[in-house]
Amino acid sequence: QVQLVESGGALVQPGGSLRLSCAASGYSFKFYRILWYRQATGKQREFIAGITTGGNTNYADSVKGRCTVSRDNAKNTVYLQMNSLKSDDTSVYYCGASIGSNQPQYWGQGTQVTVSS
Repeated sequence: QVQLVESGGALVQPGGSLRLSCAASGYSFKFYRILWYRQATGKQREFIAGITTGGNTNYADSVKGRCTVSRDNAKNTVYLQMNSLKSDDTSVYYCGASIGSNQPQYWGQGTQVTVSS
């Protein structure tokens, strides 16, 4: 089992940047695919970005070009760098961990991102 804790969410002005962190515990962290999702109030959960065990990444069209996901296995941490933030990015952001699937088996508690002037 892996435990995940997101951090870094904040109130940010439009056009600003944030770096979210997903800190994991467990020796098997480096073997998990890490996925970022967001879910705004009243909306369905939306895939944002993912990173494989080998460091390959993919992004949803909604954030492509504005977000970068990376992982530091030595620190058991995955980062989501978000730039040029818009009000539509306002959501709770979650990281999930997956082995052998694109659907996470483990989730963090989420971190709130609010983009507003």
